[in-house]
Amino acid sequence: MRRFIFTCGDINGIGPEICIRAFNKLNFTKNKIIFFCPSDIFLKTIKIIGCSFNYRISNSFDEKVSKENMVLVLDIGNTKQQLGYPTKYSGEASYKAVVQACELLKKKKANALITAPISKYAWYLAGKNFTGHTSLLSNIFNSKNYLMSFISRKMKCALLTIHNPIKEITKNVTKAKLQNAIEIAYNSLINDFKIKNPKVAILGLNPHAGEDGQLGHEEGNILLPVIRIFSNIILEGPFPADGFFSNKDYKKYDFVIGMYHDQILIPFKLLNGKSGVNYTMGLPIIRTSPAHGTAFDIADKFIADETGMIDSYILANKILSNRKISDVI
Repeated sequence: MRRFIFTCGDINGIGPEICIRAFNKLNFTKNKIIFFCPSDIFLKTIKIIGCSFNYRISNSFDEKVSKENMVLVLDIGNTKQQLGYPTKYSGEASYKAVVQACELLKKKKANALITAPISKYAWYLAGKNFTGHTSLLSNIFNSKNYLMSFISRKMKCALLTIHNPIKEITKNVTKAKLQNAIEIAYNSLINDFKIKNPKVAILGLNPHAGEDGQLGHEEGNILLPVIRIFSNIILEGPFPADGFFSNKDYKKYDFVIGMYHDQILIPFKLLNGKSGVNYTMGLPIIRTSPAHGTAFDIADKFIADETGMIDSYILANKILSNRKISDVI
């Protein structure tokens, strides 16, 4: 039996909704679901969108209940909800859900973590000094070697820099960081995705990948020396990002590493729409999440699509099987 922990995400966004919509479609016969969420938000949401699964609400983890054919809802405390807006209350709730979920994971009571989208601004309002799930999880599990990746049937890719302002990107593109990213990606592709001889593409930082130094020197001074170290899996590059995607060259590679957020996320989301999964490579736990955000603009309409949440569950389950990790008892 495998246990999957879901966290509610920002309660003022679509997080609780897409979790519950996913539960309505998932089968709990073999795998069990634990859901960290304020109980009042859970009950309010199922009243609106419906509930086709059995559940039990509890204030603490119960080993016996978690084996039953139902969703175990772990109540993190009632809170104020204001659909469509990030608030300190929604930030506190989404943060608490992740932290409490990690406590169970540390105790080996669950196999994987699936997180609904959070608002970084809500975390700021709640006084949380983290820029998102990735930085929080790396802190909780004391892991410096991690990589924010995005997985779909059409493309697997990752970010070298994550939530950095544009003016800070260049100084954060270093040889050590790129080498570490390639090593993490390579190991994950072999162990998590069972790709025997993965081919990796590296995108340039500057327009036209620097145009042989005319538009920037980072490609020649930083990227190329690292690419040569990994000549067995990186045969050429770095590639100009615009041509790489417009020519559909991503189809030739098992994995693509981009230098900054929008360079990867814009083409990835254009290719995948509402599907696609954010997977944090390199952590000691398996953590996946939908590749989209909180969608505050439609949170009060209850029309959200749960595809990304279901895909996140499917990917986590697949990685567990590929790693041959023992199920929890």
